[in-house]
Amino acid sequence: MSDLTPTEAAAELERLAAEIARHDRAYHEHDAPEITDAEYDALRARNNALEASFPDLVRPDSPNRRVGATAASGFAKAAHGAPMLSLDNAFNAEDFSGFIDRARRFLGLPVEAPLALVGEPKIDGLSVSLTYENGQLTRAATRGDGMVGEDVTANIRTLNSVPHTLAGPAPAHIEIRGEVFMTKADFLALNTAQEEAGDKIFANPRNAAAGSLRQLDATITAGRPLSMFAYAMGQASARPAATHSAWLEQLRAWGFAVNPLSRLLATPEEAPAFHADIAAARATLPYDIDGVVYKIDDLALQSRLGFVGRAPRWAVAWKFPAEQATTVVEDIAVQVGRTGALTPLAHLRPVNVGGVLVARATLHNEDEIARLGVRVGDTVVIQRAGDVIPQVVQVVETAPRGPAAWQPLTHCPVCQSLAIRAPGEVVRRCTGGLTCRAQVEERLIHFASRGAFDIEGLGEKTVREFHADGLIASPADIFRLPAREAEIATREGWGALSARNLTAAIEARRTIALARLIFSLGIRRIGEQNARLLARHYGTYENWATQMEQAVIIGSEARSDLGSITGIGGAIADELTAFFAEQHNRETLAELRAELRTIEPATAPAAANGALAGKIVVFTGTLTTMTRPEAKALAESLGARVTDSVSKKTDLVVLGADAGSKAKKAAELGVRTVSEQEWRDMAGA
Repeated sequence: MSDLTPTEAAAELERLAAEIARHDRAYHEHDAPEITDAEYDALRARNNALEASFPDLVRPDSPNRRVGATAASGFAKAAHGAPMLSLDNAFNAEDFSGFIDRARRFLGLPVEAPLALVGEPKIDGLSVSLTYENGQLTRAATRGDGMVGEDVTANIRTLNSVPHTLAGPAPAHIEIRGEVFMTKADFLALNTAQEEAGDKIFANPRNAAAGSLRQLDATITAGRPLSMFAYAMGQASARPAATHSAWLEQLRAWGFAVNPLSRLLATPEEAPAFHADIAAARATLPYDIDGVVYKIDDLALQSRLGFVGRAPRWAVAWKFPAEQATTVVEDIAVQVGRTGALTPLAHLRPVNVGGVLVARATLHNEDEIARLGVRVGDTVVIQRAGDVIPQVVQVVETAPRGPAAWQPLTHCPVCQSLAIRAPGEVVRRCTGGLTCRAQVEERLIHFASRGAFDIEGLGEKTVREFHADGLIASPADIFRLPAREAEIATREGWGALSARNLTAAIEARRTIALARLIFSLGIRRIGEQNARLLARHYGTYENWATQMEQAVIIGSEARSDLGSITGIGGAIADELTAFFAEQHNRETLAELRAELRTIEPATAPAAANGALAGKIVVFTGTLTTMTRPEAKALAESLGARVTDSVSKKTDLVVLGADAGSKAKKAAELGVRTVSEQEWRDMAGA
């Protein structure tokens, strides 16, 4: 890790963000992972290690700022009242201490201040959110992408562990979150029955639970042995408890099953011993767990801490220690991504690591292969840490070695164009560009994917077939397919109905949100989060496109404005301006715009009608009543845009103690300034 340059690290973080997002969709949306848990977790572990070593390069579309995948089309979509996010991970006592230290710093708490926690075994299942109105269950939804999930109300009603009516007084409206799971014994019995019936065999209890709950026919779910532990609260009209431990007791009183191993810990110092106790009992538990979740007990402190990216600041999942196994590298293959990046993959002799069959591992780049000295035919140690990390740890030197060292490819394996590694970069890229079938196809697949235009019926296989047969070569061509409906209907595997459905799906996407459009273009470093940042900052497509073309000029006001957006660093700005500097990109975008009906403008995520909605806010100086991260998080939750520099577009500058050059510039530009207390009054804090 220490040998990587910042440029190399940034390139690898970009690749990891795209690859992990693809696997998230396969796992959460289709319950059909393309790789094992161990392989997936190795990607996450590498990403986390890079972010820790290069904190300034953490991407707005980092996997640590995403949750799951968009809701599948087979169910009605259900928006969560409060975001349903994921958890950051800790793998050892040092990581856990870092979580506690960060929480204390954010809150401005001294080391000696009391900080009680609740520890709960982390169930390996499917997260759900149940909505109760006046004590009656009215809706149940899966996590989905954290904002919108799938409506599985009918299926949830079949679970005996879910009360249809809360026992006792309850808020008029409340979301109760929990984990649906299948016990080990029930999983084995189900697979036996499936095998006897000649049906699908599930890989593990988690997949069995997810597949059982996400049945379009609720009678199938009713016949599956599912359970649920309740543990969290979402949106509520009134808070029924002041602490998380009291909340768990309230859940029990209402009739929910709560994990009996959950425990209130008076101090963080009690966490390691509790973790060891749960780890020792793990093998004897009737259900799978992959760690322990620790939550700050005080709900008021939880509210202040809030969320960052995809995870709360007030909770962490401390995973169990690594498990290892040895296997043989049978081949090293190379994949080509939409930006031309060549990624080597190790194909392994399948090996069981902690209950998961590992068959492939990403080797990241040629430098990683050289560092490990991996050859085809080598025996290697595979490590799966805390149920979340498959990685090649080392080559077993005492075992027979492969015949020859792996050599980096000098040409693209798909189009045979020269593959070069730019100075300062770790990734080798195909120079074929849009002449490379792999890149064109990957970009079109990305364009039609759920996070982008979300065109039902235009999946990876169809895109590849249509591109190979000359039906589509650019994004605009997709919107010309309805004119070829009759031709498509005659294709093998198609028919009049499926062709008509594809036309309807394409026509429905002639109206698209600005953030989705920006993300769909596949510009390097522009993931979903970055796309949302840009959409929110520029508001409309016309303004964004105009400003981007002007930002191509170094030193222009538009370029300065782009660089002022919090979360949009220099590397991201360079990618955007490089895209708009190319005439063929502008022409492609213009052709696409001509095919679209409406590009919906971005709106503030919260408090849309409040005094701060859409306002550009800058904080400067030392804040004394709250930390800077807490102030920024509060401003953004109220719909404001927080930037790092003052310009004539800035609406408000909050002056802390010893405010310097930014305060002076605000005065010169006539930008309104307020004191910290005035800011708190405006924010209602």
